[in-house]
Formats: sequence, C-alpha cells, structure tokens
Amino acid sequence: MITLNDLNPHLLHAQYAVRGPIVQRAQELEAQGKKIIYCNIGNPQALKQRPLSFLRQALSLLENPGLLDDREICDRYPEDIVARVREILKKHPHGTGAYTQSPGIPFVRQAVADFIARRDGVPADKEHVILTDGASKGVQAVLLALLKNPNDGVMIPIPQYPLYSATLELYGGRQVGYFLDEENRWQLNEQILTASYTKAVSGGTHPVALVVINPGNPTGAVLSRDNVDMIIRFARAHSLSLIADEVYQENVYDRSAKFHSFTRAMWENGVRDVTLFTLHSVSKGFLGECGHRGGYLEMRNIPDDVLAQFIKLQSISLCANVSGQLATYFMVAPPQPGDASYETYVRERDGVLNGLKRKAEILGNGVNTIKGMSVDVPQGAMYAFVRFLLPPEKGVDAAAMTPEEREQYEARRDSAYCLALLEETGICVVPGSGFGQKAGTFHFRTTFLPPQDEIESLVQRLKLFHEKYVHALEEA
Repeated sequence: MITLNDLNPHLLHAQYAVRGPIVQRAQELEAQGKKIIYCNIGNPQALKQRPLSFLRQALSLLENPGLLDDREICDRYPEDIVARVREILKKHPHGTGAYTQSPGIPFVRQAVADFIARRDGVPADKEHVILTDGASKGVQAVLLALLKNPNDGVMIPIPQYPLYSATLELYGGRQVGYFLDEENRWQLNEQILTASYTKAVSGGTHPVALVVINPGNPTGAVLSRDNVDMIIRFARAHSLSLIADEVYQENVYDRSAKFHSFTRAMWENGVRDVTLFTLHSVSKGFLGECGHRGGYLEMRNIPDDVLAQFIKLQSISLCANVSGQLATYFMVAPPQPGDASYETYVRERDGVLNGLKRKAEILGNGVNTIKGMSVDVPQGAMYAFVRFLLPPEKGVDAAAMTPEEREQYEARRDSAYCLALLEETGICVVPGSGFGQKAGTFHFRTTFLPPQDEIESLVQRLKLFHEKYVHALEEA
C-alpha cells in the first residue's frame, strides 16, 4: 500500500491555509449541530449571496437548448436573453457538452479582448487571451512556465493568498516574499521590494516574476495609481515579468479609492518591454460564481513563439470547462441599456456591491472598537486582515528565538487563538500565519460575505471572546 514516503515531497510541504485544519474542525462541529459562520474563504453563494438572474437564465438555456423550441417557456425569459442564447448557439453550435479550442471559444476570447479595450482604452488581441478554469489555473500555468531552473523564484506579497506559496512549493520554485506596508494601508513599498529582491539574489535566488494582488487578498487594499506605476518601473528595472491578480476589480467600496489596471498603466507609461500576465474570474466581483470555475488569462508584451508554448500548455488539459467559459462571456458582455434584462441586472448587481460595502464598514468599524484589535476598513475585495494583540507568554522569550523558531511559535499562538474562537463562538477565520505576517504581529483573515445580521453578530461575539481570551492569558 502506498504511504506518505512514496509521495512527492513538494506535495507534502505545500500548505493551503484557507481550507486547513481549522476549517476541517469547523465542519466537524457543524456536523455535530453547532452553528458556524464561515468567514474563511471568498465563496459568496455559499454564504447566501443570490446568483444574478441574467447569468443563470442564459446558462440554463445553453445547458438545455431544447427549451428554445417551447414558446411558452421562452416567454418566461427576457427577450434579449433568448436572442443572445440563439446567437451564441449559432456561433458555437456544439453547445456545452463538447470540447472547445484549447485557448477557449473564439467569440468569448474576442469578448474578453473587447472588455479590456473598453475598460482601459487600449488595443487588445483575443489571440493573447486564454480562457481558464478560474483564475487559479491561469496562475498555475504562468508559474509553471516561468520556473525554468531550481533557483528561480517569484516575488509574492506578504501577506499573500496561499495559492501562490503552495503552487511555488508544488513546482519547486522559490518564494521571495515582500512585506506589504501595513502602516500605509497595505500599499507596496519600493524600499521593501528592493530589499527583498537584493536579499534573494544574494542568497542565490534568481527572481523571474513579481506577483501583485489588486484589490488585495487578504488585506482588502486598493493600490493607488502612483503605486501601480512604481511597481511597473521596479519590474522593468529588474527584468521581472508582472503577474497581476485582478479578480476583485469590481469590488471597490471606498469612494477615495479606484481600481487601476496594470494593462492601462503600462500602456500609458509606454512600457512595451515588460511581460504582463493579468487574471480575472467569475468567482469574485458581484457574480460570485465560484462553482462555475470561469476566468481568463491575458498576456501582453510576449513574442509569438512564447505565446505558442502557453497555448500548448493549455492544450494538455484540452480546454477549460465550457460552462465556465460562457459564464466568463456573460461577465465581460453583460446586458446593456435598452435590453429587457438590463434593469434587473443593474438592481441585482448594485444590491450585491452596496451590501458588501455596508458589511465592510460594519466589520471594520466594529473591530476597531475592540481593545487590542485593529484593521483598515476594507477598501475593496472581500476580506479584512485583522490585527490583534496577545500578551507575552510567561517564561517565553520570543526575541531570543531563531527566525524559524519564532515563526513556528507565533504560528502556534495565532492558530490556537483562531481554533478557540471557532470552538467558543462558531466563527471560522484563518490565522494570519497562513498568509504570512511580520514577526511579533498576530492577524487573522475574515471575509465579510455572510449576511449583514451575521456580520453584526460576529463583531459582538468577537469582542466578548477576545476580552475573555486575553484575560485568561494574563491570569495564567
């Protein structure tokens, strides 16, 4: 029988905190009848966000095109959706049950290119677009392609979404972490970037790419245009490819903030010699269609022979799932004014985004009233990275530990905190150590996706728990 010793060590070492031991314990408690508030992962529809009518109506007809022959049934759908589905089936008569071209259905890729061109006012080429099973598959494809040698590394933000560290581990690449500037609303800091790059090079690592998540996961920060411009200059100066994870681009709530795409910034800066990979997904934004696993990867400043290798890589998996490809189409080509479905679409879209804005404010403002806790009210995305204070343990000198020992010690402490929070309150969050954090600090990541009454309850329960937990440590 196969044992752990027979498995790839890269798999054994990979960690993915958002579905780790605390989540497994939450599922056990839920099976025992305990009410759990799942705030561990950005899975909107699992947390009672309703799917948008437009997308689901269109997909239902595409999955069962025989319904188009029934006039009575068609009359129940907005006429623009019926017309759109008929047109799609003319362009793609094989429907959802057949393989597509490896990079994706051509008219969907063209719609993605048109979306980018409208959004940014720049030329966009569908031949540089690959449709993927969610943004995650695009990330994995780029990292696999770029990691040529054992000493190659990728610069990733700390805190970071653990997809990046886990994928680097699986592929044998080196993680080059750079700390986001918590004191400056989690923007990137050029001095920190330079120090991280220099340290990596001096240690024998060859950085090949820089990952930026904007809006941020887990921080909820939205990068300023000046910050985006600085990042492009840095990548160019150090011959790094840029990987821009922009899956939360519709999730901006702070009126003083604005999403700035790397595509537009690079074009307006006249930069044509830095390769840019951008990613988007139907899982986030206001759609929340995580289960449909739809998304795209767009590539810029990339020669044709290199592009061909990415197409070949995609062909090894044949193609992305077709329903996800079509969901991506509806994301980038939504109803327009005058369409019968437009008013409902706008009402539902704005309802989701306004609800997320309210819940971000309730969570952020509520947490900041708790003694020993603080957080930047999320400007965007779906998360908050809450900082909390714990008293030092008696007889333990963390400052005397090696960096590795201290990291492990502090990870045990924030994991113990989050597990106790789960056991006592039913609130399921992810320890900050699962995303990375500076030595001597403790955080946890929470979503603000649950219904508003649950977010309000979460803040109240969190306050009572934190006060009790800290008091117990002080009395120990």
